[in-house]
Formats: sequence, structure tokens, C-alpha cells
Amino acid sequence: MKKNSYALLALYALASSAFAQVKVDAPWARATVPVQKASGAFMQLQSAKDVRLVGASSPVAGSVEMHKMEMRGDQMKMQQVDSIALPAGQAVKLASGAYHLMLIDLKRQLKAGDSVPLTLIVEHPNKRRESMTIDVPVKPLNFTGQPGAHAAAH
Repeated sequence: MKKNSYALLALYALASSAFAQVKVDAPWARATVPVQKASGAFMQLQSAKDVRLVGASSPVAGSVEMHKMEMRGDQMKMQQVDSIALPAGQAVKLASGAYHLMLIDLKRQLKAGDSVPLTLIVEHPNKRRESMTIDVPVKPLNFTGQPGAHAAAH
């Protein structure tokens, strides 16, 4: 019985550490008005190793896209990107006016105080992919972000 327990514990540790090298801080999503079909999700990511964020999904959205906003001349432009580099040891902030996630084709209104699941997918230099799901609190429309606690992964 002890051998089975140790084997099970080892498997659990291996499975739960698959994404342990990426830390997610202060995640949040912007609340929406009833007819709104898109919103943004924001957070800070830090990886112990060089990886790339290559995708995301959520059951509350038809799709989740990675976007980058930047100034071009005197205009702010937003474009979809294929990946976001997470250099080892460097914090990468997903925020309004920079890299961020767009929740597209929302299936329901996002209300302040709710929480939505968001699955992040990272790719290692050897092309191996890993995913983790975090609970993202929904903040009021006028919320601008704050430093905070780690996301709850499940």
C-alpha cells in the first residue's frame, strides 16, 4: 500500500509541477455591460525558464486572443500576436495599453465579483507545450489593476 501511495504522490507532484515554473500574479478581467461581446484579461507572468505564451482559452468566451497595443505615430493600434515571450526571470505584464488577452464572443456578461476560468498555454524551446487553468476575478469597468496575490490554479 505504501508503494502505491508513493507512486501516486510522485505522479501528482509531476503533474502539478508541469507549470510550476510560471508564476501568475494579480490576474483580473474587466466587467462588461449586458450586450458587450468582448473584454480584456490582464495579469503579470514570470517564468523560471525561457518560454512563450502561445495561447489561452476560457469556457466563457468563444475564443481568447493575445493582443499587443502600441503607439504608431499619434495613434494607438491594437493587433493580434501569435505568442508572447516570457524570458527567464523577467516579469511580463499583460495590461491595458500593452500585451493583453482578449476574451472574444462572450457567452455571458462578466459581472464584477464573479470569477472566470482561464487556461494559459506555454511552449518551451523544444516545442513541448503545457497548460494551466487559473481563476480570474472580474473587476469593475473602472478598475485599472493593482499588485496582488497569486492566481489560484486548478
